[in-house]
Amino acid sequence: MSIALRTLTGASLLAALDDLAALRIEVFRAFPYLYDGNLTYERSYLASYAESAGALLVGAFDGGRLVGAATGTPMEDHADDFAAPLTDAELAADAVYYCAESVLLPDYRGQGIGHRFFDLREAHARDLGRRVSAFCAVIRPETHPLRPTGYRPLDGFWRARGYAPVPGAVARFRWKDVDATTETEKHLQFWMRDL
Repeated sequence: MSIALRTLTGASLLAALDDLAALRIEVFRAFPYLYDGNLTYERSYLASYAESAGALLVGAFDGGRLVGAATGTPMEDHADDFAAPLTDAELAADAVYYCAESVLLPDYRGQGIGHRFFDLREAHARDLGRRVSAFCAVIRPETHPLRPTGYRPLDGFWRARGYAPVPGAVARFRWKDVDATTETEKHLQFWMRDL
């Protein structure tokens, strides 16, 4: 399988946002996010990438099809719901590059694409003069009824890349789960590493 990774910024990033929205809806539907997304919300959420000069989308393409993507923005250009916990942790937003999402279709996992996603976002963050790279991961209990048998969280992968949970830095965000009728608040743990 030949996958091409392309770094998209500016107009090329904007042209890929609808494909990114569809990919987010598909991948985040699975555990642990269980996100019941829709294109209208996605377009609104992803609009911040159009407004951020430091935004980046690393796309994994199988031919012309976007099969994976990783995004990032300077922290101050992302949702306030995510920046507040780092302010509480006494970390200035303008020091942080926020790695927003990493989504990859299951058939393409295990080929090193996730590492390349981080490599390229971290290099971009350094080019922008950022000192820290951070992301959030949803917190779900081990006893969650929709947790698949044999599920392995990505904690080991993240730790191998030098990331660690930031004590007390938990973001709160609302979305509707696939088995719910209304949105509920979710807690997302911040992970961070120095660049």
